[in-house]
Formats: sequence, structure tokens, C-alpha cells
Amino acid sequence: MTVSLPQIALVAIVGLALGYRFYGRFVARQYALDDATPTPAVRVNDGDDFVPTRPFYLLGQHFSAIAAAGPIAGPILACQVFGWLPCLLWIGLGVVFIGAVHDFSSLVASVRHGGKSIAEIVRLQLGRRAWLAVMAFIWIALLYVILAFTDITASTFVGKTEDLEGLAVGFNPGGAVALASVLYLALSVVMGLVERFLKPPLWLSTAVFVPATLGVVWLGTQHSTWLVASSRTWGIAILVYCFVASLTPVWALLQPRGYLGGFVLYMAIAVGVVGIFFGGFAIQQDAFKTWQGPGVSGALFPFLFVTIACGACSGFHGLVCSGTTSKQIAKESDCRVVGYGAMLLEAFVALIALSTVMIATSGELAGKGPGVVYGQGLGRYLAVVIGEKHLLFATTFGAMAFSTFVFDTLDVSTRLGRYILQELFGWSSKAGAIVATAVTAFLPLVFLLAAGEGAYRSFWVLFGTSNQLLAALSLLGLSVWLKRSGKRTAYVLVPMAFVLAITVWSLLLQASVTLRWPMRLGTETLNGFVSVVLLGLAALLVVEAARAWRGRPATAA
Repeated sequence: MTVSLPQIALVAIVGLALGYRFYGRFVARQYALDDATPTPAVRVNDGDDFVPTRPFYLLGQHFSAIAAAGPIAGPILACQVFGWLPCLLWIGLGVVFIGAVHDFSSLVASVRHGGKSIAEIVRLQLGRRAWLAVMAFIWIALLYVILAFTDITASTFVGKTEDLEGLAVGFNPGGAVALASVLYLALSVVMGLVERFLKPPLWLSTAVFVPATLGVVWLGTQHSTWLVASSRTWGIAILVYCFVASLTPVWALLQPRGYLGGFVLYMAIAVGVVGIFFGGFAIQQDAFKTWQGPGVSGALFPFLFVTIACGACSGFHGLVCSGTTSKQIAKESDCRVVGYGAMLLEAFVALIALSTVMIATSGELAGKGPGVVYGQGLGRYLAVVIGEKHLLFATTFGAMAFSTFVFDTLDVSTRLGRYILQELFGWSSKAGAIVATAVTAFLPLVFLLAAGEGAYRSFWVLFGTSNQLLAALSLLGLSVWLKRSGKRTAYVLVPMAFVLAITVWSLLLQASVTLRWPMRLGTETLNGFVSVVLLGLAALLVVEAARAWRGRPATAA
């Protein structure tokens, strides 16, 4: 029996909706969410980090913060190796029973712990040694996030990234993306000021600033030579921006930028839906290709599950949930729509990305990276609406959307890194925040300058593995918290065990390949040593969690 793309998409949409309706409600019942209990945002409300926020506004900000390159690049890469059916199953089942549970639980736990981060929750539940281990783990994971996404964005701004290769546009593609991105950030600041001081109705701000977001994309194509610089220059500039953005109050940039970025994602989803259901595109890729592709990372087990990270499960989301979003939850019931709901939306982004590779022939995919595959696929979908004569512009829009998703994550990651260092060293002052931010941005800069352009390709597999392992370790700490609270643990404990096994397996394989004698200095050897470090930190956390589970936790600070 032959299935069509619309049929697959319909099953996926129904599955995600049922997951939110039934399993999301089941998880919510376990936490007994109570709107009568003041949240940290309401209790503190300092106008800086703790700001009660309307759920729809917060959903857009949170959604854009978690949805970066991962849910797009991962499915496209995995489909080309393993086929679309394993990818579809992992995204659909993984997000409902693992990824969304992780995000929802991390958000609730942080709200119940006064807006503290996952690391601080681990300290309270598992003890000081576990806290130090998870802090080191998170720090390494954040460095890889910032490094990879800075390099991708800088390459986009000079038009050399895979997203824009082969497009014979009549303007400077890199300059267009750069100008559109800078204007997009400026527009976000203006919206933040308007919301803060003029306090207009949200529908009015949306009606003005969302179309303006499309306007800055058009302006970028019209004045594409205004901001032209080298990849290294842009890398430095982006990290300087991250430094400034991390110290800026959330209402001035993070909230409005996230809200507008969410609408870019919504538009991409809408375009994808129209193209899938009304474009008449046929599936060109095989449902299943192989259990073992070329190279060590070609094994379906475990590498399918770490290649598709953010679309099914992501430890980075726990950092966002407990680092910024929990400080803006106005009432506990909002945790379900923001935490569980946003993760399901990201899974749908991943499914759309998967569809863009499913409709491409093997010849069309040859030599092309995930960015250009997504850009061309989304462009074909948009052309269904605006006409084939605008296919070139539509494809460019798809590439710009991809770059926007990546760019939105950078300042959030830097802010989270600042929070981690402030917690670790007790730097509660403004000077401490500045120092923590400077350190967070400086180390990725050193690695970026040393590795050169295209560095993200060398770090991507380990980035995905560390990201998934962080999710497993977060679920481990949450399981101990639930047990101590007298609540059920199976719905958190079982996903934790699966993800932990898969990621440890992946790290062992990577370390065994990259640390063979004689070793050579370079990114592969660095990845091998980092794999060993991550394995050691994970082992320590498992030991401390087992001790706490038995009722003998390590001494807390």
C-alpha cells in the first residue's frame, strides 16, 4: 500500500493533538497544578528577570528560543541515511512520551523551586557533588550550542553557508540575511519599549510588528550591500551582541524578539501545511534504507536518536524552561501549554523539515546540506501560495527563516550560561553578571577563531549527544524529586532510562573512534576527550542519584 504525504501529515497532526489532549493532561494531573499558588514571577516581579507574562506571548518567546537548527537539520540528515519512517516514528513517539514530558516537568519543577535552574534543583535533591557535576555538564553543552550556532549564523551573513549555496539571486544573499537580522533585532527592541511604556493591547502590537517583521526581510533584499563583512568579523560581532543581550532586561529584547520569532516559526509551519496538503508533492525517498550506514555514526542504533535531537527530545529545552521561562510563568496552569505545547509545536517543525527531504530525489539531495534542502523545500511549498514565478524569492525566504531560527537561540544560550556561572560562584551583583557573561561569550570565541569557518560540522554529532544526555540527567534529578514528593515516577523514570542508555552508547562509540593511538591534535581528538569527560560526569550523577533515591543523599551546600 502506497501512502501519500498528506496522509502521513494528517496522522502526525492527529497524533500530536491526541498526545497533548490525553498524555499532556495525564502528566498535568500528576503535578496537581494550582493557579491559587503564586508563581515566582508573581512573587518577585523585579521587572528584569522575573516578569509575569501572558501565556500566548510567553509561548511565542519560549517556542522561538527552543526551536533552532536542531529540529530542521536533524531530520534531514537522518532521513538521508535511515529513511523517513524511522525518523517519523522517533519524532512522533519521542516527543509525546519523552521530549514534551521533559520540558513540562522541567518547567513545573523550576516554578515549584522558586524559578531555580535545573542545576540548582539537582543540588537541592541530589547534593553538592551532583550539583557540581551537572554544572560542568551544562557548561560544556552550552559552549557547544553557542559555538555551533555562532558559526552557522556568521556563515549565513556572508552568504557562504549551505543554506544559500546555488541560489542565483539578484542581490547579496549573505548581506540580505545580515541586514534583515539586524533590523529584526532593532524592531524587537522597539516593540519591547512600546509594550513596556505604552502598554497597548497585544492584538494591536501583533498587528503592527508581525507585518513589520516581513517588511525587514524585504528591506534586507533591497539593501543587501549595507552590511558586508567577513565570517570572522561577524562571529565576533554576534558574540558581542550575545554579551549585550544577556545583560538586557527580558522585556527589552528577549520577550519581544521571542514573540516575533515565534510568528516566523508559525508562518513557516503554515507554509509547510499548505505545501504538504495542497502542493501535490510525491514522496521520493524510501521509507527505510538501512540499519547500518557508512562510518560509526551510520548505525541506526544509537545515532538516529541523537541526530534527531531537538525535534523529539532536547536537554537544552530544560535550560530554557528553568532558566528564563519559569521566571515568567504567571500561573501554574500555563506550564502545560508553554512547556508541553511548545515542544509539540517543535516536533511539527521537525516533521515539516522531514517532508522537505521526502519530496526531493536523490539527485536533488546530492552534495547539499540540510539548510539548502530545507530552504528549497520550504520555497517550493511557499510557491504553491505565491506562484512558481516567485520560486526564487520563496526559496530565499526559506533560507532566511532557517537562519532566523538559529540566531534566536544564541542570546538565550548566553543568558543561560550567565545564570549557571552566577549560581556556581554566587555572583549575585551586576558586576558578577557582567563577568559571567564575558566568560560565557569569550570561550566560544576562542574555539571559533581556532577552528575556522565550518566548525559546526565538526561538533554537531557530539552536540546532539550531549544535548540528549543532558535531558536524561535532568529527568534523573526530576525522578528523585518526584519520589521524595510522594508522586509517581514511572512516566519520567522510563524515558530517562531509555535516553541515558542511547546517549552513553553514542559517547562510548565516539570516544573509541576519536581517541585511537596515535592521537592527533584537532577537533576530533577534542571531541573524544570531551566524550570521556561527559561520561565521567554522567556516571557521577547516576551514583549520586542512586544514593539520594535510597534516602542517603550527599551533603547539600
